[in-house]
Amino acid sequence: QVQLVESGGGLVQAGGSLRLSCAASGRTANIYPMGWFRQAPGKEREFVAAITWSGGTIYYADSVKGRFTISGDFGKNTVYLQMNSLKPEDTAVYYCAAKPRLGYRGPYDYWGQGTQVTVST
Repeated sequence: QVQLVESGGGLVQAGGSLRLSCAASGRTANIYPMGWFRQAPGKEREFVAAITWSGGTIYYADSVKGRFTISGDFGKNTVYLQMNSLKPEDTAVYYCAAKPRLGYRGPYDYWGQGTQVTVST
């Protein structure tokens, strides 16, 4: 099993920045990609970004390219999501996720509890 704990959410004005962290524990050797997802009220959960555990490959949703950066400190079993130029439409609960299979698409097995990000106008 893998446990994931997110932190770093909060309230920020449009145009501002936040950095989310996701700390992994447990069987981290089983992790291939780690991803960030978000779910806004009344909407389905959507993919935001993913990184392979080695950090060698990174993927972004089109809606966040150029504004968000995913990175990892794998010695600390931690993945980050740096969010710049935030927009009100980025408001959502952000979830960290991981899975023991290759490929950033498809279902993820392990999920954090989520952290709220609210962007005000």
